[in-house]
Amino acid sequence: MNHLAHALLAGADGDRVLGGVLGDFVRGTPDRSLPAGVREGIALHRAIDGYTDRHPEVVAARALFEPPYRRYAGIALDMWFDHLLARDFARWSPLPLAGFSTGLRGLLQRQDALLPPTARRFAHYMQANDLPAAYADPAVLDRALAGIGQRLQRDNPLGRMLPVLQEMDAPLQVRFDAFFPQLQRFAHAWTP
Repeated sequence: MNHLAHALLAGADGDRVLGGVLGDFVRGTPDRSLPAGVREGIALHRAIDGYTDRHPEVVAARALFEPPYRRYAGIALDMWFDHLLARDFARWSPLPLAGFSTGLRGLLQRQDALLPPTARRFAHYMQANDLPAAYADPAVLDRALAGIGQRLQRDNPLGRMLPVLQEMDAPLQVRFDAFFPQLQRFAHAWTP
């Protein structure tokens, strides 16, 4: 799952939401000086990633990708699932997507001092690109995938993935619809 899903699944507690977003930017054991809720959010992020990677619906979704795309299916699915979540956000949250997205960016801005440098740069990128709400727009998703692809060491097809994902929209939507409610229950029941 990507930033929109992690923020949503973290619940209503601001520290936990912050930790949910920071999970991609903090390696190893989180700094003990971080608030307990932020550390819990990071741990939840990691638990969500593990649950997602092993889930049969996600495994089946990754298997839909042909080489050379299959090797990068995990990254593509994280992004596509955020796209599906954004595209139909009212189905998964009582909050409007625009308000949720603005609130998340505001939280990151207010907690700037707690952000590692990579997260701070990403928070500025989110602000400049209206993320995570803009993940509903395929063009934004295309640019994000290409940007990730450029940061990877080896040559990869991420910059060419959007048409592949769009072609598989229907079967990926079916997998997401079966998977996400289970992930919501997992995140809700999870305890540190």
